[in-house]
Amino acid sequence: MLSFRILLLFIGGCLAAVSLRGAPPARASEVARFRESVRRVLSKREARGADWGILVADQRTGRTLYAHDASRFFTPASNAKLFTSSLALAVLGPDYRWHTTLETSGHVAADGTLEGNLVLVGRGDPNLSNRVFPYNGVKEQTDGPPEVVIANLVAQLAAKGIKRIHGDAVADDSYFTYERYPPGWSVDDMTADYGAPVSAIVIDDNTMEIDVTPGARPGDPTTIQVLPFAAFYHFRNDVTTAAAGAPAQVSIAREPDSLDVTLTGQVPVGEPPSQEYLAIEQPARYAAALLKHLLVAQGIAVTGDTRVEHLLPDQTPGKTPARQVLAEHVSPPLGEALRYILKVSQNLHAECLLRTVAHVRTGVGSLQNGLALEQEFLTQLGIEKDVVFFDGSGLSRYDLVTPRAVVKLLRWDARQSWWPVLYNALPVAGQDGTLQDRMGGTPAEGRVVAKTGTLEHDNSLSGYVTTLSGRRLVFSMFVNNDPPHAHLTPFMDKIAEAMVEDFGRGRPRRRANRNRRGAARTAPNRVH
Repeated sequence: MLSFRILLLFIGGCLAAVSLRGAPPARASEVARFRESVRRVLSKREARGADWGILVADQRTGRTLYAHDASRFFTPASNAKLFTSSLALAVLGPDYRWHTTLETSGHVAADGTLEGNLVLVGRGDPNLSNRVFPYNGVKEQTDGPPEVVIANLVAQLAAKGIKRIHGDAVADDSYFTYERYPPGWSVDDMTADYGAPVSAIVIDDNTMEIDVTPGARPGDPTTIQVLPFAAFYHFRNDVTTAAAGAPAQVSIAREPDSLDVTLTGQVPVGEPPSQEYLAIEQPARYAAALLKHLLVAQGIAVTGDTRVEHLLPDQTPGKTPARQVLAEHVSPPLGEALRYILKVSQNLHAECLLRTVAHVRTGVGSLQNGLALEQEFLTQLGIEKDVVFFDGSGLSRYDLVTPRAVVKLLRWDARQSWWPVLYNALPVAGQDGTLQDRMGGTPAEGRVVAKTGTLEHDNSLSGYVTTLSGRRLVFSMFVNNDPPHAHLTPFMDKIAEAMVEDFGRGRPRRRANRNRRGAARTAPNRVH
């Protein structure tokens, strides 16, 4: 821990030592023009009903160019991932890799019998899936079935000549403490893919894909296909086939910790299957069941049952049992994983980052330890009083952040050796990630590189801007408590576009033919 403190004291000192006197001042006309642009946006009827926080600063000098309630607290939504990502890069570095193994404390006999339990040991790799890296930010590519990583581990086992296991198939997720849901997550999130529970074992994002196919005629029952492993849950399908042209509406219901899942709704005749996603509420238990299933499918008999090994929040880790590694999977580097996390705003993966930092630094991958390390990190940056976090992803409704804290963090990031990794992982306006359908066809396209954030009634956008003249700005913008049915994302985009044009050192604003593909916000949408 001491080396971490020394590192942060050094970089914090570097941040404080930057002089603002040598920075070329923004023209008064630029500042006035931008202020007028924001005034016009915030004076709109829909915008007036919400709470706004905005800060725009020169990236190099930190000089404030515009501030509106920049020291007030706002719900950050997924802008919290900026803090988690910065912490992970500072502690782990962009080349960090996760290791997932099959291990045993037993022995393998000459006839291929493993006398003992087979243990799947997870260490927080968020990409135990068929996802292909590097992620290009536009379309996710996959290769093989969703369970391909676990299947490959089993194949390694078979290649060693193991034919049967006299023991249990065990899933060990004790690398993280058993805290599936951080404080402030809603019960409404528990079945959704964006609310998948946290575990040190993450198979295909701890979700199942459910494809609902309509029947031949209206009123006919539908059929479902579940990937990757349907047998873990008991499915009741009450979805019916609707007339052609009717909307597809499928709802998924599951009581907490129940294995019974009910699907209701309708899918129109003649349409392709409706693709739904269900969060797996007990990831380790699911992993153990899937492991046994894949072993048997590989021709390896298992005489025992399935079990899990957790580390409860009130427990201290015991002595690690002496186990030999029989198979291993090594993840892509953190820098590549981060590109996926920030481009698509993956909540579970961000939570894995925070707990991985906690385990690497303290030996216990708990939420409490992760947040404590983050608070220490923020203290060294001088923003600890401007940030309150209860999770690593921003899905918690208890999180609070000021725009001033975000801008200071982003300016510090820009002076680190790994900053290009973070910068290239952020969504780009009009081009990729969660900004792919925003600001396209405007001067802001390709010039606004920023993290989005969306909860019901809360929106955020923070990152970097390159003006028309090439000037670099850093900004943070929050909108909280927006009125019902308000669509404020276009208003936020207008302000971002104004940054690009108004601080362009005297260049006249041009009216572009705007292609507003993503102007209307879909609600509820809690993953960005």
